[in-house]
Amino acid sequence: MAQVLLLYSTTDGHTIEICKRLTAVLERAGDSVEMLDLKDGPSLEGRSFDKVVIGASIRYGKHQPAVYKFIRDNQAALEAHPNALFSVNVVARKPEKNTPETNPYLQKFLKQIEWQPQNLGVFAGKIAYPELGPFDRTMIRFILWMTKGPTDPTQTYEFTDWDKVDEFGRMVAAL
Repeated sequence: MAQVLLLYSTTDGHTIEICKRLTAVLERAGDSVEMLDLKDGPSLEGRSFDKVVIGASIRYGKHQPAVYKFIRDNQAALEAHPNALFSVNVVARKPEKNTPETNPYLQKFLKQIEWQPQNLGVFAGKIAYPELGPFDRTMIRFILWMTKGPTDPTQTYEFTDWDKVDEFGRMVAAL
């Protein structure tokens, strides 16, 4: 049994849902999981864990600043353990952009950090138009309109491939 540290950064909460699913997969495999929100500024110093996973959402093409700071402040500890990183973004709804190698946001992110995760994942996210404020709803509708995505402001669209999330969880369990 391994102790997995699962750190996340979420904008609208969907990354937490993905982390909960990963936790269930890992616990079924015999691992124990501690989930921590990166906005709380956690440190790896003094923590006992065997594996570490970071999950981070995208908004307007960028991960949140807390993700960059955490990686910069904890790079040595990340590198000293089996590790993985996954990105959650709506562009991953497209088959040609749903792998770590083809997702432009993940590729851009990896060029902006010094740490090179051992394992990578990309999951399509969720757009809950009714839960967005007026500015975000308008901007995201415009972006989705330009990229031929759904734009009905009264609907919620979940693009996550949960089988892919489960597969990623099994990969982490095997580390």
